[in-house]
Amino acid sequence: MTISWVVGGGGLLGRAVTTELLRRGHDLVSVNVPWLDESAARIVITDHIAALATMSSTPVNVVWCAGAGVNGTPRASFDRENALFAHALAELERHALSLTVFHASSAGGVYAGTPNAPHDETSETSPLGDYGAAKLRAEDLVTEFGERTGSSVIVGRFANLYGPGQNLSKPQGLISHLCRGYLLASPVSIYVPVDTLRDYLYVSDAAEMVADTLDVAAEKRAGPITKIYASGNAVTIGAILGACRSVFRRRPLVVQAASPLSAMQGRDLRLRSVVWPEIDRRSHRTLPAGISSTLESTRRALLAGHA
Repeated sequence: MTISWVVGGGGLLGRAVTTELLRRGHDLVSVNVPWLDESAARIVITDHIAALATMSSTPVNVVWCAGAGVNGTPRASFDRENALFAHALAELERHALSLTVFHASSAGGVYAGTPNAPHDETSETSPLGDYGAAKLRAEDLVTEFGERTGSSVIVGRFANLYGPGQNLSKPQGLISHLCRGYLLASPVSIYVPVDTLRDYLYVSDAAEMVADTLDVAAEKRAGPITKIYASGNAVTIGAILGACRSVFRRRPLVVQAASPLSAMQGRDLRLRSVVWPEIDRRSHRTLPAGISSTLESTRRALLAGHA
């Protein structure tokens, strides 16, 4: 039995990864971390890792999907998130667990200012704001951890994730916000040009790729690696609006607006992966199908008063 701990299991990616690992028969361990109280969070993380160390001598997967920060979040918040991540890594190292650590990062954040798309794992990183810089700091933390301990470490740089479960209180997740705007007949503000290119990856496809990665890592026990997780099919914002129109049966209500956050957005974020390509040899949910699924999930959340 494989033991896995998904940190941030209540978020978009974490929830999907939890579901996929359970489907594959993993023994999932979980804990509610009080993220808003740093001192309490440290205690919970410390105690949980100590408990993990007594559960089994078999390898443990730690999938770190936690992190509430987005573009525009104050740097101090990112510093707190990374301090908790560093604390967790220190506790894992102290207990000398046999580990595979998967850390979810952001391709959009770290490649925002990188020219000459499409970007792959050999491309230089060039964040345009505190969000991308914080992601790179977290990547350094887990990479150094892997080099020190010999643990198998994967840094996953994700394309734009979308699908059921997006937190609509955050200023991110264009497709989910378009679905909510359609259902409420309210306009959605767009802060980037409609010819901006993005790679959209449906969240359950991303979760399957993460689970496949854990399987490959268990076989290869490789040192720290970085891998991009993307559909490989970038689309413009205009194409997203067109796909929504075909699903909604009417034009989405959008407003082109100005925002200082637009300066932190790359214009062309086409992505491809050259690392462990066997994980990318798969079919992905089509954009219209993904939008339709997201729409129905958003409808249910609104009826339940959760969106």
